[in-house]
Amino acid sequence: MAFIDEYDFHMLKNEAENLVLREMEFQLKSGHENMCSCNECIVDIAAIALNLVKPMYRFSLLGTLYMQAISEKAYADSIKEAVKQAIAKVKKNPAHD
Repeated sequence: MAFIDEYDFHMLKNEAENLVLREMEFQLKSGHENMCSCNECIVDIAAIALNLVKPMYRFSLLGTLYMQAISEKAYADSIKEAVKQAIAKVKKNPAHD
């Protein structure tokens, strides 16, 4: 049996994903009207931003509560800046024609 089949990984979550996606929605709706909104560009923005921030994995409900506490000012600022940089990068060089 494969290692991944022996354990239950479905509850392992990267909370940075939720935070990045929320921040993307906010930034894209407030000031980036000429930004391409195709699936490829939007997913590129998410991938770039997630690669710029520290991952925040959690497994349990307690981990979720901890993440809510830790994702205050400094981490929130890093998410905002990562999304801003990712939008600028994709806007300048979209992956499609």
